[in-house]
Formats: sequence, C-alpha cells, structure tokens
Amino acid sequence: MRRTVLALTAALLASAPIAAQTIQTSATDRVIDQGTNHSEVMRIAQYLTDVIGARLTNSPGIRRAEDWTQAKFREWGLVNVHKEGFEFGRGWSNEKLAVRMVAPRPLQLIAAPLPWTPGTSGAITGEVVLAPLADEAAFAQYKGKLKGKVVLITEPKDIEDPTEAPFKRWSVEELAKRDFYDLPNGDGERPFNPARYTFAGKRDAFLKAEGAIGYAIMSSRNGKLVHGQNSQFQVGQSGTLPGIEIAAEDYRRLARLAKMGAKPTLEIDAVNRFDDSDTKGYNILADIPGTDPKAGYVMAGAHLDSWAMGDGAADNAAGSAMVMEAARIIRASGIKTKRAIRFALWAGEEQGLLGSMAYVEAHIAKRPVDPSAGGIVRYMTWSRAFPITPGPDHGKLAAYFNLDNGSGKIRGIYAQGNTAVMPIFEQWFTPFHTMGATMVSARRTGSTDHVFFDAVGIPAFQFIQDPLDYGSRVHHTDVDTFDHLKADDMRQGATILAAFLINAANSDQPLPRAPLATAPTPADQFYPFPESAH
Repeated sequence: MRRTVLALTAALLASAPIAAQTIQTSATDRVIDQGTNHSEVMRIAQYLTDVIGARLTNSPGIRRAEDWTQAKFREWGLVNVHKEGFEFGRGWSNEKLAVRMVAPRPLQLIAAPLPWTPGTSGAITGEVVLAPLADEAAFAQYKGKLKGKVVLITEPKDIEDPTEAPFKRWSVEELAKRDFYDLPNGDGERPFNPARYTFAGKRDAFLKAEGAIGYAIMSSRNGKLVHGQNSQFQVGQSGTLPGIEIAAEDYRRLARLAKMGAKPTLEIDAVNRFDDSDTKGYNILADIPGTDPKAGYVMAGAHLDSWAMGDGAADNAAGSAMVMEAARIIRASGIKTKRAIRFALWAGEEQGLLGSMAYVEAHIAKRPVDPSAGGIVRYMTWSRAFPITPGPDHGKLAAYFNLDNGSGKIRGIYAQGNTAVMPIFEQWFTPFHTMGATMVSARRTGSTDHVFFDAVGIPAFQFIQDPLDYGSRVHHTDVDTFDHLKADDMRQGATILAAFLINAANSDQPLPRAPLATAPTPADQFYPFPESAH
C-alpha cells in the first residue's frame, strides 16, 4: 500500500537527476513549479472564451475549438491526437437577436435565443399573450386564441429574496458536511417517463397550427440573467417557430401587462443558422505514452461544449483548460509514467453526457439500451440497463478524473462510494494540504462526464471545488465569461490533476475497483408471501 500511495514521489525521483534524489520532495516540486511558475492555464482559458466564445455542440464555435485544442496538444508533444465522432444531429448558431417592447411603451428587453429554433427572417411584431402550456391538456384552453401572437408559454414565477451570498468558498465546517456515504437501496431512482421529452415537439406543432408567430419562456434566474439553454427538443430535432428566453424581470412585466389588458406588443429580430453539413459531434483525444505498453492507461477529461450564451467560461472552459494544462505540465516536467495518460475534451455534455457516453460504449462497455433512444432519453435510461458487457478497454483503463464545477479551487475529491480508494487519495493530497485540498468524501456525485465510466465499474472521480458564483450567477448564463475565472484556483487545480494522473499512472497496482454493477433489488421490503401459504 505504501509503495502505491507514494507512487508520485518515487516515480518522479526515478526520472530526476541523481543529485536531486537526495531531496525527497524535489520531483513533486517539479510538478508544482510547472503548474504555478510556468502556468499557461489562463492563456488557454482566454483563447477558449474571449477568442472562440460559446461552443454549442456542432456550432461554428465548437468546430473552431476542436481544431485549436488539437493543435495545442500537438504543440506540447502529445501523440495520437485526434477527434472521435458520434452521431449528434444538426448544428445551430445565432448571429443576431434584438427584442423590444413597442407597446404600450418602447423598451429594450434582455433576451436570449433558444438553440435549435429558427430565426424570424426579418423583424416580426406581435401582441403578447400569456398562455402557460405545461401539458397537452392546456391546449384546449387556448385553441383559437393565439393567431399572430407571441406566446408566453411558462407561468411567471414570483421573485424570491436571496438567502445566501452569491459568491462563496467552502468553510471547513461546510466541507465536512460533504463527506457522507449514499446508501443505495435498490428502489431509490425516480420512475422515468420518456413522454416528457416528446412534449416540446407537440407544443411547437400546436403553436404553429394555431398561427402563433413565436414564443418565449422566462429565465430561471433574477438579475437580468438569461441562459439561452434549451433542452426542450430531443437531440437532432429542431422547432418550427422562433423561440426566445426573456429575463425574469422583463417577462414578469409582460405577463402583468397582458393580464391587465394593456396588450403589450413585441418586436423580435432573430438571425439563426442551421447546419446539416456534418451531424457528428466530436470528442478530442490526446495521449502521453507510457513506458509499459501492457500497463494500460489512466485518463482525465472535461467537456469542451457549452450552451449558447456567455462564453462558456466556468462551464466548462475552466475544466477544459485545467485538463489541457495538466497535459502540458506532465510533458514539460519530463516525468515518465508506466501507464499511458489520455486526455479527453468531450462534446455533447450539455445534451446528456453524449460524448463521454459514446466513448464508453465504443471502448469500455456496453449496456442494452434502446438503439432508437437518443439525447436525454438515452442518458436517463443508460445506467438502468443490464447486463453490462465489458469492452476492449475495460481492463486497460485504470482510472478516470473529471473537472466540471467551474474555476474554483480543488478542495477534495468524491470517491463515488469506492471506499478502498479513500486512504490512497488522502495520501495523494498530502503535498497539497497547504493549498486547501484535504477532503476525500465517500459521497457520490453525478451530472457530469465521469458518470458513465463509474456506471460500468471504472474508478472514475469528480473533484470537489469551491463553488464561487458558479451556481448563483454564471452557470449557463450570459455572464459566464473570462472575468469570473480565478487564476490562482485554476493553477492549483491543474497542478493537483497532473499529480493525481502521475500517481495513478505509476502505481504498482491499478486503483481498487468497486464490484461491477448488476441489476439492483429492493433492500427495504419484506420477502413476498409464498402462494402456498395461503
């Protein structure tokens, strides 16, 4: 165990000059020196955000990011740099959106285009009507009332007073509360209803048939923040009517005016483009070779795609930049590892972890999901399908590490219920305690690209990061820009990721694995009463 836990120091010293081996921390310090004094993480992040900007999967932005990130990996000397495709659907981009109220008074509004909806083919003007369409039962109520209208299709929610500061770092006490074990009981998952994800298409068809000229939803945030996030349509499908999201304060005003009979009128001018020239999304992959071709590989990843508003900085140029910087640190430090190290920048994460799922299915393991299912439906059903059939890389991939919680400092790591790795990670964090990284939590966390690796038995982990203003302001919004990234935190994060990768790639044994999942059985119920006892 000790040899495994101290793999970083031992392996790094093996590649250091003989004179340097008298100082046990010199090799670790080489990683820290590269990650702090020679960091390029913010340069990477700035190019992804200020220069390229939003990176919606299959948009012009993500195509530019695919090319640029591959070029950087090659520049740093990584090998096998390539993109790996999976079927996604049509591309979409927005070039212009202007929304203003023209009656009962002129007023410029804050709004965002909804991806995969068409433009307006010039400015359109229509009276606003509030017609919440939460389900098909609501259609009858508004039949014959929407012709020529801009329809507010969501009920305006009352404003709520904030109860927490919008920017925060975990205190020691708060961090401690994140350490718990989620006890599964076999029946804890909520039932999944695929029909929920076909409703948007039915609503769009209803609005079109009724003669509406466009529709709007309300932003889920206050403070004039807008998202341009649109998970209404299944991946590969698009709407027939122009759709926009309106800032909460502006949306409520429109709803109040409509309710009082003031007949608010909107002018909308949206220029959106569809692109069907290449319907594949692409993951970017790059390797640092290991010294033992039979030892397998370890992996780090982050999703490169974003939603269409803002510049996709905290979500997730930050994680992508730290993954790329970890690759640069390892190459620049000259450290050799037994196992290869693979770096992945995923696509399609925002639509259901589609890129990482495609990689797992192609290389790691398969599950018997409905082949016709796509997008969020595939995401929701994948981990419920049994049995698991291991693929060619299942025994080769020794560990996967993920970054996708903004630019906050790494404070620890979630062990995903894999209790055997906890003492190992605790020692791996030892050199970084004074940088704030101390917590190894048994807790499981989800909703990002480690999920499907973990679901097929790969030791796969997401780091615990300081939240900053990720959840309160920037996540998926128009203010997700370079300004909100914290340089010191990202340098720390990239350095720790590089160290963890070297540890995992040089350990005598691969990290311990949890048992390969089988279909769960209810743990909190009585045995069924035998029929013969009646």
